[in-house]
Amino acid sequence: MAHGRPDVYEVLDDRFRTEKCGAGDERLETLYEGCRWAEGPLYIPAWRQLIWSDIPNDRMLRWDETTGAVTVFRSPAGHSNGNTLDREGRLISCEQGNRRVTRTEPDGSITVLADRYQGKRLNSPNDSTVRSDGSIWFSDPDFGITSDYEGHRAESEIGANNVYRIDPASGEVRLVADGFGAPNGLVFSADERELYVSDTRKNQIRVFDVREDGTLSDGRVFTEGTKEGRFDNIRFDDTGHLWAAAMDDGVHCYAPDGTLLGRVLVPNTVSNIRFGGAKRNRLFITAGDTLYSLVMGVTGLPPLPGGGLR
Repeated sequence: MAHGRPDVYEVLDDRFRTEKCGAGDERLETLYEGCRWAEGPLYIPAWRQLIWSDIPNDRMLRWDETTGAVTVFRSPAGHSNGNTLDREGRLISCEQGNRRVTRTEPDGSITVLADRYQGKRLNSPNDSTVRSDGSIWFSDPDFGITSDYEGHRAESEIGANNVYRIDPASGEVRLVADGFGAPNGLVFSADERELYVSDTRKNQIRVFDVREDGTLSDGRVFTEGTKEGRFDNIRFDDTGHLWAAAMDDGVHCYAPDGTLLGRVLVPNTVSNIRFGGAKRNRLFITAGDTLYSLVMGVTGLPPLPGGGLR
């Protein structure tokens, strides 16, 4: 079902037009309504399906691109939030309620990748991204422990909201970045030399240089959010634009220099975005109770060798 607003794009800089950011569908397509709070969309090319999280309902849903059917993928789901694929194409999920990062094996069993740092329970892992060396990086704000709505109310054992790296060989969980109000979305640049992290409470996106040993340096602010919208997750297209879910301000598009070029206008509060589809030019948007999509003039980053997604 198409949403009837013709003004789906707002152009703030001519580059939004000339670089094809605002090209494509002129209406949002509604794929599903009926969530309590939708997050974590992940398009799985091998299945031609999108899975996403309905956090308060403690379930993951699945939309089939070939039929349009929506079914339950997993319930209960540990109040899962962000989802991605590792280098072998296995599902990586951040389970807010269970306070852990997990991997779903080909036989459907669950492997816990991280649930503690230095012996202390994680807060509520939110989003993750994969690097070509096989390491998994994830954000750990406290959203899932501040109430029972998206997890289980509890005190933070760590006492801070950080970003961590899971070593692909040893499984060690290492702190890589701190000083956040609430780290949320994170994504590597195409060359993997930079890591971008959104901070919902500080309403900014920070960027770090990535060293060869997997540590970070030179943390700095890439951009500040608008008054109307706070940042949630972020994604790159393959021409270097950074796209950000900006809650009540739609989806933002930033140039590499941090300039806000334009917006995709969405009638609901935007939580997460993900490029997918056969050509990776379909932007899936979770917003409030709804899953939308928009076929665009830009294309998301290609998968890593083996199928991993940044």
